[in-house]
Amino acid sequence: MTTTQREPVTRVAVLIPTYDERENLPGIVARVRASVPTADVIVLDDGSPDGTGEVADALAAADPHVRVVHRTAKEGLGKAYLAGFAIALEEGYDAAVEMDADGSHLPEQLPSLLAALAEADVVIGARWVRGGEVRNWPAHRKVLSVGANVYTKVLLGMHVNDATAGYRAYRTGALRAMGLEGVESQGYCFQIDLTLRAVRAGLTVVEVPITFVERQVGVSKMGQDIVREALTSVTRWGVEHRLGQLRAVSGRVRDRVPAGERP
Repeated sequence: MTTTQREPVTRVAVLIPTYDERENLPGIVARVRASVPTADVIVLDDGSPDGTGEVADALAAADPHVRVVHRTAKEGLGKAYLAGFAIALEEGYDAAVEMDADGSHLPEQLPSLLAALAEADVVIGARWVRGGEVRNWPAHRKVLSVGANVYTKVLLGMHVNDATAGYRAYRTGALRAMGLEGVESQGYCFQIDLTLRAVRAGLTVVEVPITFVERQVGVSKMGQDIVREALTSVTRWGVEHRLGQLRAVSGRVRDRVPAGERP
């Protein structure tokens, strides 16, 4: 997986989780279809009470490249994406894309993410790299996001600058190598979890600058519980990472000490 010779990406599944996004969904799907006409769009609706599922069904009825997975309960972003990954793996897609339904991820930038898969296993649409941009966020939210990513990068020892980013493209071979069994995290933590799994699996992860645009319609689903989960999990993973490093150093030191001189 880490060699530069990679199979071409031809079959792409764009996964769009939804919960109460009936106003945003038609425009996003239309823009994805215009930006990458060969891609299939899979809407993963968590039983939206506002009728998003019915809107998605109408889109699917009019376009064979669109389908809907009706999930019976609101289980969160992570569970929805895992269900989408399972479909992409089972049906032989070359790549699976994570994309929000609220318009914050610009479908027009999807070709850039897919092009980067020519030399990568995982491509992250990054805000906090040269060329990246965030529109319509207050200063305190930018500070919080940058700080969270710096904390994650330093504590986990990863080279990724925007591990919480949710606009991504994965080769399906990478998803297999990452070992998704047992992933329970949600929101920001889900994205960090998958990034960490990719890095630890020795996969090539690259960041492509994107423009992130805050939603204009609807309400964000990201609550304080999601933020707390991310902070708690990253801290735990970071402690485990540092302890692992210390054990490795200790083992190397013991190897250098003659057996007769060891305590």
